Amino acid sequence: MRLLIVLAAASLSTMAMAPYQARAEAPTQATSPHWPHPSHTMGEAGTTYDLRWLDAMTQHHIGALRMSEYVFGIGHGGVGALGKRIWDNQNQEIRAMQLWRKAWYPDAPNYPVSLIPGGDPNSATGLQRMGIDEIETMQMVATSPRQGQQVTWFLEGMLQHHGAALIMAHDCLKKSSNFTLQRLARTIILAQRSEILEIRRMLRSGGLNSPAYYRYDAYFSVTNPSTPDPTPTLQAPAALQHPIHNH
Repeated sequence: MRLLIVLAAASLSTMAMAPYQARAEAPTQATSPHWPHPSHTMGEAGTTYDLRWLDAMTQHHIGALRMSEYVFGIGHGGVGALGKRIWDNQNQEIRAMQLWRKAWYPDAPNYPVSLIPGGDPNSATGLQRMGIDEIETMQMVATSPRQGQQVTWFLEGMLQHHGAALIMAHDCLKKSSNFTLQRLARTIILAQRSEILEIRRMLRSGGLNSPAYYRYDAYFSVTNPSTPDPTPTLQAPAALQHPIHNH
């Protein structure tokens, strides 16, 4: 399933990386720098939810781009090709989300926003500039790989990163009534569950298999029983009426 908006991906120079070397330890919630954080939900539903979701998912995708660049040029087991495919697809989705944000929220600031703790989800006065810590949480790239560990770092990290995207996509299916965003959320679920399965096969080929690799299977469905299918017409979100806090 592809987005209707097709945009050319920017070209990147490739980088040579060391061959695959599996590490013995499996990731844990306490030790993995990529583990999803509770703030991978965007707060309460409301008239500003779609803007918050666009900004959060854009930052999350940027993290995937950063991670993928570490394995460009690695030929082992198709890892480099997977990284380039993830980079291309998510860069295209970033471009689409930026266009939608500009069209739907022409008065929004040019920086990402989030909901103020306890803020009104139905008013721009409840929004603030997304802080560095929030951006880092969304991007999920807390460390860089050690030499010789790029592939395992990438595969285990991307598995957790994709898991967080599934959580965010289901959050959108539950809280947004925007057909375009619901369609993108389902696209993300379909693409990233397939890549999770591919990543698990790659990890197993390197002798790695952990129960942690299966913790997101409950999010593989593209339906949300508590959310009816949206009417298939494009509904632009309400315009912002108040300034956003720049904290």
